[in-house]
Amino acid sequence: MKLPDLSPEIRYQFARSGGAGGQNVNKVATKAELRFDLRNSTLLTAEQKVVLEQKLASKLTTDGELVLTHQTERTQLANREKVTAKFYKLLQKAFETPKARRATKPSKAAVAERIADKKRKGDVKANRRRIDPD
Repeated sequence: MKLPDLSPEIRYQFARSGGAGGQNVNKVATKAELRFDLRNSTLLTAEQKVVLEQKLASKLTTDGELVLTHQTERTQLANREKVTAKFYKLLQKAFETPKARRATKPSKAAVAERIADKKRKGDVKANRRRIDPD
């Protein structure tokens, strides 16, 4: 499914982040937080909103806002690009239809091998038992 360009409705916030950067970490707000208001989006259709609300329910706030963060890079721009890519990848994955599972049976050889293995293990355990002299 082709998604529209959602960049006009994406909001970014920045904060100080941990990780690499030395003293830079204490001075510069490089952590990027992407916020997208799913329920009030004008670029998505009603059907798309329903699908996204179901598939991304665990990632949405109570107000229906999708919040993603990225903080591993040293620059604000790099973190912003990574979180934007993560956002579009997440939406694309939500619209993918899962591949149908085809039921299969184990082959006769596989079944025979499994039973033979069980027999071998049972024999090993039987040989561990104490033998009573009569």
